[in-house]
Amino acid sequence: MWIAPLLSSVTCVYDREISSDNCLGMVSLVVKQGQNNKFTGKTLLITGGTGTFGNAVLHRFLDTSIAEIRVFSRDEKKQHDMRLEYSNPKLRFYIGDVRDYGSLHDAMTGVDYVFHAAALKQVPSCEFYPMQALLTNAIGAENVMNASVENDVSRVVVLSTDKAVYPVNAMGISKAMMEKLMIAKSRIAVESGTVLCGTRYGNVMASRGSVIPLFISQITERAPITVTDPEMTRFMMSIDDAVDLVEYAFQHGEPGDMFVQKAPAATIGTLAMALKKIFNASNPISIIGTRHGEKVYETLVNREEMARAEDLGGYYRIPADNRDLNYDKYFVAGHDKITIASDYNSHNTHRLSVDELVEILLKLDYVQKELEGWQH
Repeated sequence: MWIAPLLSSVTCVYDREISSDNCLGMVSLVVKQGQNNKFTGKTLLITGGTGTFGNAVLHRFLDTSIAEIRVFSRDEKKQHDMRLEYSNPKLRFYIGDVRDYGSLHDAMTGVDYVFHAAALKQVPSCEFYPMQALLTNAIGAENVMNASVENDVSRVVVLSTDKAVYPVNAMGISKAMMEKLMIAKSRIAVESGTVLCGTRYGNVMASRGSVIPLFISQITERAPITVTDPEMTRFMMSIDDAVDLVEYAFQHGEPGDMFVQKAPAATIGTLAMALKKIFNASNPISIIGTRHGEKVYETLVNREEMARAEDLGGYYRIPADNRDLNYDKYFVAGHDKITIASDYNSHNTHRLSVDELVEILLKLDYVQKELEGWQH
């Protein structure tokens, strides 16, 4: 009987269903986290905090013992809407742009931790305006890290994307540069007491960059569902999975670490069929061809990284390569780990069936709200 209230708190923290086989392990984890809550009395700043990720962080942390959450973004309308929605004294808003170092520096006074989520994410738009992607995703990230070090921030987690691995588009290239900047700066920042680390994840279901809202809109309007390539695969993660990953990196990250959460994947064709099944729809599927900068599949860990990655069960930890430029001190001859390793991508991870994907989609608040509106 004593386990029931604890299990409800586990669901609150992780927002996942828990099987009876791992109840005790999860309870143990919650107890441990309760005893070592690094957020108690601390101030957290989220760049790009008015987006999907920022709202998910607020839902998870506002009712905890955290002292203050600062939302940093350039969208004053979304900030105003959030201020009215949450009406919480722990919440403070800062208007600024990650491209503007001064606005970041001012917002970080007294901050303990930073989650850097601000980014230009829309792949085709970045293809047409690559310098804008670079200014926000790379130079803006450098501003965040520099301001964090200047203000003695304890820990910084930068959010990256699977598109940064083997990048073929401007968005991925700019994010890959952000990762390299994080690793390079982590070697210096640690001397001042700031730990810089990162996370990398794929598509977040029903977020701004997801096709799920588009497909649902087309279904409800009884229009053809426009699929670029039905065999294209994408990782399927919920926003709560993304927050779990960032929190895990925050708790366990060492300077320069990159964390990846293992995730299932599905083809875009399967996604379209799953949504048709959920909405009991008969919309035709129209194949329109790939858009600017799209990849057939996404990679979360490349082969070179897999050669040194640490398998942590539900996650991969990719430690920074902290050798200096004097390579002869470390290796005279090469080794074959890279040759043996294979990358971790959306083609070789667990592939979801239509029914499996339906089960996952039905757990999303967005899908439930749209389904309720459709049924009425």
